[in-house]
Amino acid sequence: MEPDDGTTTLEDDLVARARAGDAAALEELLGELRPFVVRRCSRFLPHTHDAEEAAQDALVAIAQNLGSYTGVGTFRGWVTVIASNSARMTYRRLRRQAIENGAIELPETADPRTTSVIAGTRIDLMEALARLEEAKPQVVEPFVLRDLGSLPYEEIAAITGTSLATVRERISAARTFLRARL
Repeated sequence: MEPDDGTTTLEDDLVARARAGDAAALEELLGELRPFVVRRCSRFLPHTHDAEEAAQDALVAIAQNLGSYTGVGTFRGWVTVIASNSARMTYRRLRRQAIENGAIELPETADPRTTSVIAGTRIDLMEALARLEEAKPQVVEPFVLRDLGSLPYEEIAAITGTSLATVRERISAARTFLRARL
């Protein structure tokens, strides 16, 4: 976020230096982003270890793709997209591995006798998001960015390249779909 006095923030400076190839700036930037990315991934994944694994994958993706950050939306918004996608990919991978290995048979809903309320809610959310992605893939990203990423509607419109009205419609459709399943 830009301060009112026209100066750039430390994060903006680190991004610019890292994009220019400054390895120390990239390392410092990733260190500054790590707690934020872990918190974002924790909104999706019920276990700390899984959230940290997703965060590590997200940080690698940020480092590898920093040159492709176009400045559309905020830098933190761009990071939120990457962290959210990483957490969702981690969940899908863990779920697929568990099913393939026969380690678990996924219940329709979390068992309240063996699952914490928070973990159960996240599992239910991830399952509902998976169903939403199958039924209405175009509404998932705006929903995730708004309701899990806390980004403003205007920034989501910029990130997704759609109008503000389209963003609002897609988020509303996703909420309606998920409400019926949660």
